[in-house]
Parts: sequence; C-alpha cells; structure tokens
Amino acid sequence: MLKRILKEIRGRKASTTILILLPILFFLLSLFVGRYQIPPDIVVLTLISKILPISQSHNIPKQIEITIIQVRLPRAIAATLVGATLALSGTSFQALFRNPLVSSQILGVASGAGFGAALALLLSGDLVIVQISAFGFGMVAVAISYAISRIHKETPVLTLVLAGMVVGALFSSLTSLVKYVADPYERLPSIVFWLMGSLSGVSFKELSWSFIPMIASCIILVMVRWRMNVLSLGEEEAKALGVDVEKMRILVISCCTLMTSAAVAIAGVVGWVGLVIPHVCRMLVGPDHKILVPASMSVGAAYILAVDSLARAVSTVEIPLGVLTAIIGAPFFFYLLRRERLGWRWK
Repeated sequence: MLKRILKEIRGRKASTTILILLPILFFLLSLFVGRYQIPPDIVVLTLISKILPISQSHNIPKQIEITIIQVRLPRAIAATLVGATLALSGTSFQALFRNPLVSSQILGVASGAGFGAALALLLSGDLVIVQISAFGFGMVAVAISYAISRIHKETPVLTLVLAGMVVGALFSSLTSLVKYVADPYERLPSIVFWLMGSLSGVSFKELSWSFIPMIASCIILVMVRWRMNVLSLGEEEAKALGVDVEKMRILVISCCTLMTSAAVAIAGVVGWVGLVIPHVCRMLVGPDHKILVPASMSVGAAYILAVDSLARAVSTVEIPLGVLTAIIGAPFFFYLLRRERLGWRWK
C-alpha cells in the first residue's frame, strides 16, 4: 500500500514537472525557429542582455536584436497566451455544459469576432481598429446568445447551446456578406488571410491591451476550478452541494468570452484547440479539474507554440495557423474517438 502511494506521488511529481517544462521548452524553441536563422547561444545572450548588463551585449548585431526582441518574443508570448486561453476556455465549457463536443467557440464568439475583424478590414484596415472590433463583436455575439437563452427567465444548457449555434451562423453569414462586397484585389485577400489565423503581425502594442483580460480571466477560472467538478455532476447535484449554478455559469461564460475574444483578436480564428486539448489532458491527468485546468493551459500553450513554429519553418511562405490546427486536430480527434473512448471519461 505504501509503495503504491509513493509510486503515485512520484508519478504526479513527474507529470507536474513535464507540464511545467513543456511550454518553457517550446517557448525557447520558437525563438530559435524562423526563416532568419539565429544560433541558440546568440538568442540566449540577447535575452540575458535585456535583463542583466553583460559585456558581450555590444557584439550582438542590431538586426538580430530587433528580430528576437521585437518580432519573435512578442509572437512567442502571444502564442503562449492564445494556446493557454483557448484550451482553458474549452475545458471550462465542457465542464459547464457537460458535453465533450463543446469547444471555446460554442457560443458564437469566434464568428462574432471574425465578423468584427472583417468589417474593420473592409472599412479601415488599421490593425488596432481590427483587433478592437474583433474583441467587441465577439463579446456582442455571446451577449446575444445569452439574452436569447433567457427568454423564459432561466438559462437551460440546451437553449444556450442552440442560441450560440444560431448566433454563430448569423455572424458567419454576415462575414460572408462582407467578403462578397469587399474589393477582390485589396481588401478581400487580407480578410481571408486574417480569418485563417496568424500571429505574424503581433507586437507588444497589441499584447498590451489584450494581456490584462486574458490573464485576469485565467486567474479567476484557476481559482474556481474546483467548482467545475461540481458543475460537471449536473445542475441539480450542484445546487444540492450549495453552488449557485446561475452565477457560476455567468462567471465561466464571461471569463471564457473575454479570453476567447482577446485570443481571436490577436491570432484570428484558430480552431480545434479548445476541443482537442481538453480531451488529451483528460486522458493524461484524469477528469479532476483541479489538475485538468492547469494541465490544459500548459499543453495548449505548448501546442500553439509548436504549431506556430511549424507554420514558420515548414516552407518559405508562412502557413496560416488555423489551417495547421485543423489539419492536425481533425485526424487526432478521430484517433481519440477510436482509442477505447478514453477521451470521454468524466468520472
């Protein structure tokens, strides 16, 4: 018995260590990878020179310093945040709706944000306006979904999901209308490329305003992650255990909407992350959300960092991020379906 307990403790420590080191490893790797090859020692030296005064810093070429600090570093930070927030949002929604097919885009936030970005690209083209518009319309889409579900002064889960599907379809149609009226030579290519997802234009300026809602929402959901175990039992059981289901539902939806809207505003529409990563982590660490929530954030961050590095390195022309996540995510999800249904374990 004692040997078994010690073995489990060692296993948990090993899993925790791996989950902590995994995003760190891929974060450093993303700084090395790119069309402009930079030796790893130069990358490390450049990063250290920004923190500590070292004598070798003046030997670093200015072009290399700009590439690492102003191009690759904000992109790596954005990939970490986008992956962690999309995975956490998917995990939270799957617990809230008790549905393994739910993802971070279930309430129409991605479709709303996509329409907002497309509209801003059609009318303005300024990157800041595009991101603000995407963030705002993502919030509006979820607000409409929630308002529709409250017709009968309650918020049934099924009604909320159906409302999200309707609102998502509506904003997808509006996005198609925007693409139809856009100039096919100037505006349409930029709209299509943005909707496919990319981190190529991210800078510290864009990260500065989206960082706060993403981090704040992550902290709140991590703090209440134990309540997700109660929500996953069902509404009646949660009420019997003293949880205010309606307030908890509003809190989870609000945090997930903030995170997903900010992620879509930064990276465009990146699918399959909030659907696949929670199942992978559930197979690795089990269904306990006290462990599953931080595990999903870690694996999600590492996944987007790896996919973004692949998008930059696989060819001379950068592949859209959303295209790669779909190509990787769809077959892997089919693999999860065939793996003795281990991805669907909730208890």
